[in-house]
Amino acid sequence: MAEEQLFLKSKVIVEPLVDRFFAWPHTIAPVQSAMNLAFLQVPLLESYLQSPQVHVTASGNPELRGGYFINIPEERAGEVRDLLAEIKRERAHILRFAEAIAEGQELLRTSATGFDLTPLYPKLPAELGGLVEVAYDTDNNAQMRFIEPLVYTSDYYQASRQSVQLSFETGIERPFIMSTPRLPSLDVLELGIPFNHPGLEELFKARVRPTTLARLREALELDDAQAAMLAGMLSAEPALAPDRHIDAGGRIRYFGHACLVLQSPEAAIVVDPFISADSTAGDRYTLDDLPDFIDLVLITHGHQDHIVLETLLQLRGRVGSVVVPRASRGNLPDPSLALMLRHQGFPVTEVDDFDELDVPGGKVTATPFLGEHCDLDIRAKSTYWAELAGKKIFIGADSSGIDPALYRYVKRHLGTADMAFLGMECDGAPLTWLYQALLTVPVTKKMSDSRKLSGSNAEQAAAIMTELGAGEAYVYAMGEEPWLGHVMATTYNEDTYQIKQIEEFMAWCKERHVPAEHLYGRREWRW
Repeated sequence: MAEEQLFLKSKVIVEPLVDRFFAWPHTIAPVQSAMNLAFLQVPLLESYLQSPQVHVTASGNPELRGGYFINIPEERAGEVRDLLAEIKRERAHILRFAEAIAEGQELLRTSATGFDLTPLYPKLPAELGGLVEVAYDTDNNAQMRFIEPLVYTSDYYQASRQSVQLSFETGIERPFIMSTPRLPSLDVLELGIPFNHPGLEELFKARVRPTTLARLREALELDDAQAAMLAGMLSAEPALAPDRHIDAGGRIRYFGHACLVLQSPEAAIVVDPFISADSTAGDRYTLDDLPDFIDLVLITHGHQDHIVLETLLQLRGRVGSVVVPRASRGNLPDPSLALMLRHQGFPVTEVDDFDELDVPGGKVTATPFLGEHCDLDIRAKSTYWAELAGKKIFIGADSSGIDPALYRYVKRHLGTADMAFLGMECDGAPLTWLYQALLTVPVTKKMSDSRKLSGSNAEQAAAIMTELGAGEAYVYAMGEEPWLGHVMATTYNEDTYQIKQIEEFMAWCKERHVPAEHLYGRREWRW
């Protein structure tokens, strides 16, 4: 078998880990990773060890789905204890860096009173030396700006913290990614390699191009046992869908959640790839349905359900460029997506509002993204306007219609959209659910609950459609598909506020004879 031409099996999945926690931008980017480790993950591990059964019971309670509980059986608590001890031992300098950030913020709160900031530099914790600038805004509020490229070259960024687990998609919901570390398992291939390891690109290219077990063993630096496990993940036949390309016209496929695949015979664009590997389910498009080469991958924003590394890693080597919105250069809640992805081995293009990118036979324009980020100063977010095969498509992700006049300007600049894709998760999680570890000043529950990760409600979606004048409306990015549970942990029923708002918007569209649909699972448009 070592020299036989083989393909990666359809149902193989990868889970990228940082200190055994699932990787997403706030656990990869070094500043945010340090704060999540110190102020979220370590306290979470300590809480579990105080009462494992409480965590396990809470993890199984549907009403607490998506809560910060560790879903690991009590009999494995010793392994969790060992993980915590290892983190405190091996990552002590990173934990100290997080504490230094909090101390630096407190120094500015107490000592930056509108006068010269120069005397404060020597008072900053030593760990921040050379890595931050302190500055006022025009209202005399002081903050630290992190010089992110330098933080990536410091000891606070360690690719050695990264590893991956390879296994098969079982169709059974995995533990919630934000809270449960992934421990070793007999049915999982453990690879202690960083995400930018060239062997991973070699492995996942084997979905579309055959290779040999011998070559993969060398590329991934496997021992005998690992090679034997990998052999079971390979097949003599590819699992590629015969209709993954088109030879005329244009096509859009909805792959679930916020993932769209736009195609013409000359070009392919994938938006927010979060794609199932369960090719036997029969009710969805999977990795097997992707075109062999993707010109552009468009990322709308840095939340864990839109920049999904477990899918992105499987596309590296098949992508012309990953397009990301430009961040604010060092703002604490706004890590650079471009820096993060470049350090994981991806070709990256950064865009500002109304930047244009050409693709064969079309173009993509970055458009503004309002709301959904709990009113934090986060700028690494973008909607997109795609023109392909004669269609104009507005891709709105989780953006909100809080200021409908924006879309009047978009229409004036770009014309009338044929289709608009809108996110209507209009009662999202509160501020502290995603950003707690970055908040160095406590906020009240009432304040947190008032600032939510919410997309458009019915009124706002209708306002977007009115101002854009779009011909068709499609609601997506709701987190309803069953293969999203380990990331989304959303639970809806017919009486849920979000669903009622979608129904209200559908009725609004019907009254105006605007074709509209609430997407779920998969959908295809051809022209």
